[in-house]
Amino acid sequence: MSGHSKWSTIKRKKEKTDNARAKVFTKIGREIAVAVREGGPDPASNSKLKDCIAKAKANNVPNDNIERIIKKASGDGNSANYEEIVYEGYGPSGIAVIVETLTDNRNRTAGEMRHYFDKNKGNMGQNGCVSFLFNRQGEIVIEAEDIDEEKLMEDALEAGASDFITDEDVYIVRTEPNDLGGVRDDLDAKGYKFVSAEVEYIPTTTTRLESEDDLKMMSRLLEMMEDNDDVQGVWHNLENTEDLP
Repeated sequence: MSGHSKWSTIKRKKEKTDNARAKVFTKIGREIAVAVREGGPDPASNSKLKDCIAKAKANNVPNDNIERIIKKASGDGNSANYEEIVYEGYGPSGIAVIVETLTDNRNRTAGEMRHYFDKNKGNMGQNGCVSFLFNRQGEIVIEAEDIDEEKLMEDALEAGASDFITDEDVYIVRTEPNDLGGVRDDLDAKGYKFVSAEVEYIPTTTTRLESEDDLKMMSRLLEMMEDNDDVQGVWHNLENTEDLP
């Protein structure tokens, strides 16, 4: 498993300290609010909200915060009207990049994304320009410490997982996108704790960056995107993520 895994991204964020915790809470809160407006406040009948709540808990968002966001989003006319927009483009030396956003101003967000690409030796492209290089899959990340690998693999495949990967100090359970919630709930019921459990863009091919300048530009591109409140997720096909400064 190469450095393009979600776990590499998570580790990279953690190493940059936890000062981004409030930003993470804000982004997840926005996802919860959108899910409530689209499908109602009851996670039992709103699978998207159920997934958002699970994501919030995996990121240590307090239950009080989650309940407050759901209650606020259930009210009338008290929150912005966000829309989901996916941007695609190329980073330094042609690294494929996909950015998922939730925005209340598509012109502002598009301008910011284009600026980030342009400032870091890349360019924003049309929808579809790089998405063919990725597969959409559910990905559940579980820390390997004190976990019986064979038992987890057996439990995951029994729950409906499509693949099981050992990646350094974590195990990665892959699913079809629509199966993520069911597999996650099944493993949760068996007592497993998750680092993350989300639908991801998994690259089918990867590209290495050898130039120090390219690695620096790629690192800055990712940081600028991840720091933007409208950005919900960033995916790329850089192979040697561990070399990013």
